[in-house]
Amino acid sequence: MTHKIAILGASGYTGAELVRLIATHPSMEIVALAANSKAGMAMADVFPHLRHLDLPDLVTIDQIDFDAIDLVFCGLPHATSQKVIRDLPKTVKVVDLSADFRLRDPEEYVKWYGGQHDALECQAEAVYGLTEFYREEIKSARLVAGTGCNAATGQYALRPLIEAGVIDLDQIILDLKCAVSGAGRSLKENLLHAELSEGYHAYAIGGTHRHLGEFDQEFSKIAGRPVKVQFTPHLIPANRGILATVYVQGDAQVIYDTLSKTYENEPFIQMLPFGQAPSTRHVRGSNFCHIGVTSDRIAGRAIVIAALDNLTKGSSGQALQNANLMLGEEETAGLMLAPCFP
Repeated sequence: MTHKIAILGASGYTGAELVRLIATHPSMEIVALAANSKAGMAMADVFPHLRHLDLPDLVTIDQIDFDAIDLVFCGLPHATSQKVIRDLPKTVKVVDLSADFRLRDPEEYVKWYGGQHDALECQAEAVYGLTEFYREEIKSARLVAGTGCNAATGQYALRPLIEAGVIDLDQIILDLKCAVSGAGRSLKENLLHAELSEGYHAYAIGGTHRHLGEFDQEFSKIAGRPVKVQFTPHLIPANRGILATVYVQGDAQVIYDTLSKTYENEPFIQMLPFGQAPSTRHVRGSNFCHIGVTSDRIAGRAIVIAALDNLTKGSSGQALQNANLMLGEEETAGLMLAPCFP
């Protein structure tokens, strides 16, 4: 069976990444690509690296016949996505890559995103899309909310440790470095080469980053009590990749064993030998997440480091992994590409 796929927001980085991945999928066919601002253009003119693929031209969303679509990937901006998804036929499965359906509590959405949600009914049915921890719910979902790329990286390092109770929940420091593609493709002065290259900087300092809403929601749910991590993201002059360095209080060997047991059968989460640290260069362009654990020089403390590609495992690859489950396909289909190195 071939599943008919539409991608909304196809002119963005996540849209292009979805096309690249689905091109290798054995049972998906892209039949519609929407990008309102570039409607009428060929995908090859927007992304020349996809020139070898036979793809439909870009159209506006209202030109798509959704009755002929099995699943929609929605890569639209925050606040736009919810309005579009609200009006889609209920027979269509949806994987949303925006932040619109990640938070379950409408008041938390207002707190972190500054406006009322326009699709509360959809928000209530959405399943959080961290595949390895919501696999069964995703299989039967109509709407899956992809995680934030930063949120995914931090959760892969911390969720099993919080659930197992092997770290101090009040002493978690998350230092995260994210490549510039995480900021999207739209023109921004601070992302110009001369503004960004030859340095990096912290942003959203002091607990203002929106992905903290996901950390608060997920970690507190696991622990059964409020958990608030200390989190600082940094923008680095690289195209792809996220590196999360997490400082925790707990026995490093116990932490390593806990993570290793959790992920021993996961196809995309790979534990490095104890004491080794991962690098973003070793997961680039792939759906893999590498995790390392080492002891700190201070007794009773440990360092957990996780690396993934923000556009793949942090976004479009995760989205395809979820779509495979929703459509009854092999979870790894279209996703076993090796990382690109160097």
